Amino acid sequence: MRFALSLLFVAFVSLLAAADRPLFRTDADGPVRADDKRPNAKNRKPIDKPDWYQLVPGEFPPEGSVHAVSGELMFMDHLERRFHLRVDRNDSQERGVWDLPLDATMLPYGSIWHLGAPAALQDIPLGTHHHGLFYLADPDDKTPLPETSYRRKTPEWQFRRCFRLEDEFTFHTRQKQLWRIDSVDLGTKKLTATLVAGGKPVGDGKAKTFDLTTSTRVFKGNGFADLKALQPGQTVLFNLTWVTLYGPGRITDLWLDEPARALATAHQLERHRNHTRERGLPGFVSAVDDEAQIVTITFFGGVDPKLFEDIRNVDTNKVGWPLAKEADNQAAPKGTIAVARESLMTYDPVNDRKGGNVVDIKTIPAEPGSSGLQIKVKCDLLLEGFRPRRVVRFYPATWKVMALPREEQFFGRE
Repeated sequence: MRFALSLLFVAFVSLLAAADRPLFRTDADGPVRADDKRPNAKNRKPIDKPDWYQLVPGEFPPEGSVHAVSGELMFMDHLERRFHLRVDRNDSQERGVWDLPLDATMLPYGSIWHLGAPAALQDIPLGTHHHGLFYLADPDDKTPLPETSYRRKTPEWQFRRCFRLEDEFTFHTRQKQLWRIDSVDLGTKKLTATLVAGGKPVGDGKAKTFDLTTSTRVFKGNGFADLKALQPGQTVLFNLTWVTLYGPGRITDLWLDEPARALATAHQLERHRNHTRERGLPGFVSAVDDEAQIVTITFFGGVDPKLFEDIRNVDTNKVGWPLAKEADNQAAPKGTIAVARESLMTYDPVNDRKGGNVVDIKTIPAEPGSSGLQIKVKCDLLLEGFRPRRVVRFYPATWKVMALPREEQFFGRE
């Protein structure tokens, strides 16, 4: 009897421990290893690690379900928002899988950040080191892996859908961190610095020694400086390449002061705004009322919130799409919707947009990947692509829609 009670107690404790853990595996459960194998569902025990979260099409993922992978951008297809990341070396890897590429695609709601502002993949120089957050590939994805020596693959190879990608500048800016220069040796081209936040060292507080090159660009104020401007005690930000190959990395660009950093961010922000105005605000179709011809759109995050303000503007100059019917409210905000692919590429947005009055704009609970903004558009005609969980782009009526370069239009490739 006592033995049976002990077994029941152990089982109860195991169940409680399992209940305290997330329903999916997280980075807190340890690194991804080359020999990782998922236990057969029949043999799974309550104390076993759960599987990584598998995305649901047309839905945003739960908080904390991502897997972090860092590495360097070594290839990109900006039209399909696909790229290769040379994964950083770390202590959990064997030498045979060092420096292998992760072939990944941005999720429709996946965001790219460069110099502290939203960005498009084509804004980023090849070789730039990034911090990324990823999800497992779709189980039905049969895309072949990149060719590598001895047909080896990185332990991270299954994480082929990217939720967030950000350069060193953005990664540290977001956490309010700077590098404090400890020493500079221009003879050996070495810069030693300690990561600080609020003037105090971050993490283990150990300094790192980075490589400088004769082509390292130094930004100061609204102009450039040379390497001689680098002095101990300065707090700086920089972007890197060749991280973990020969140490902490090579510095490609360095921002010496706050005015230089603010100018870089402001320039990238305007680039993002112009890019988005020409291609539309992306989002999921959340619902469709066929009888009333109303489409509900939930916009993705990773977009400058200022762009969403244009949705409320009324096209007094009538430069937008002439949508309103006689009975419609002529003074209501208006806009058009174009069907888009998972890569956010549209087909022929000049000619295949449909829309009408924006009848509702509201804030909804924020989720990872979502902007928390939702609108309802009463359309003059519903297109086949206006279906729940499909990706669309919305153009406020005050935005001038022009033909994109032919390679950015999917029309004719079906």
